[in-house]
Amino acid sequence: MDRIRICGGVPINGEIPISGAKNAALPLMTAALLSAETLTLSNLPHLADITTLANLLVQHGVEIRMNGAAAGDGHIGRVLELSAGTITSTRAPYDLVRKMRASILVLGPLLAREGRAEVSLPGGCAIGTRPVDLHLKGLTLLGAEIDLREGYVHAAAPNGLVGAEIVFPMVSVGATENLLMAATLAKGTTRLVNAAREPEVTDLALCLTSMGARIEGMGSDTLIIHGVERLHGAAHSVIPDRIETGTYAMAAAITGGEVELLGAKAEHLRSVIEILGRAGVSVTETNRGLHVKRADGRLHGVDVMTEPFPGFPTDLQAQTMSLMAAAEGAAMITESIFENRFMHVPELCRMGADINVHGASAMVRGQPSLTGAEVMATDLRASVSLVIAALAAQGETVVNRVYHLDRGYERLEDKLAACGARIERIK
Repeated sequence: MDRIRICGGVPINGEIPISGAKNAALPLMTAALLSAETLTLSNLPHLADITTLANLLVQHGVEIRMNGAAAGDGHIGRVLELSAGTITSTRAPYDLVRKMRASILVLGPLLAREGRAEVSLPGGCAIGTRPVDLHLKGLTLLGAEIDLREGYVHAAAPNGLVGAEIVFPMVSVGATENLLMAATLAKGTTRLVNAAREPEVTDLALCLTSMGARIEGMGSDTLIIHGVERLHGAAHSVIPDRIETGTYAMAAAITGGEVELLGAKAEHLRSVIEILGRAGVSVTETNRGLHVKRADGRLHGVDVMTEPFPGFPTDLQAQTMSLMAAAEGAAMITESIFENRFMHVPELCRMGADINVHGASAMVRGQPSLTGAEVMATDLRASVSLVIAALAAQGETVVNRVYHLDRGYERLEDKLAACGARIERIK
């Protein structure tokens, strides 16, 4: 199993190209199931999760073709053509779905187009229960019959889905995306109230609109979808990954470096930029992306609470904890989205961090320096938080179980090494 070795204490300086957003690319790929025509997606990241979903879509009968690539041997700007002319299977088997929670996103499109679907209950990172009940309740309101048995969701709508008003009791990105896709082919009008406002949801809505869907309220917490009989093909470019952007911004900040994040969008990260500014990190827009530089002296501890967009993203909570562990003063970090998302704390403490967890909050008392250690990744974002801490730590750090990293960060070692980091993958 691969490991990553990092010798810390070197400032990160240079340019880092930001890849397409994983959390936008996955629902966009499942949208191909809604049309018999070709959906062309560009700026797709080269990640394990993308490959996993591609394998699942092929199992459903989707033909996937690579259509050229920009520089980087196919890693940057890759383009896929997805054609679901005929759905050959409406069953999403456990062996594929268990690897990634986003697999549940095939449920809405399959049900809307074929009138039936059998989807295994999903797996993915162990950061809480993340139940799919909001997906299922919403589909039931759209007229689907749902039955859970033998670890599978059995859904049927033999007469098609029918528009309805769905009020989410809590914000759910996945449920919003699943029901948004299902509603595009439902009869009549659907209103999704308290819908997720994340940029990835808006990116999906824009792609669906280019495919012929009729959607109002994009970017707001109320989406109105007027169902149509069919969707057609389209071409769409995936938005840049805001989580990758924030991660590399924090890597530069914790090491006292200076980077330009190419392609990054400030409007996707306003809450993060505000927190970084209060911590002593300058983030400014350029004509190519975002410029990040730490002010003179140490970072300052800043309290952070994760919230649905436009609040501070839960997917940057672990990285922020690493940043605060090396800051001056104390910081209270509160996780309001997922339970069980502090599994990185014991590993950071092995590196000299002073962190005490109290329920959904963690008190971080910044230390003058962190020290290298052998640590273990527990989930995707936790794993990169250890990399960030290691970049600033004295001595050598070895991060084990880095297959988590490969699910969400494209060429992480190459991008950091190009900016001066002493980092290598050990096969």
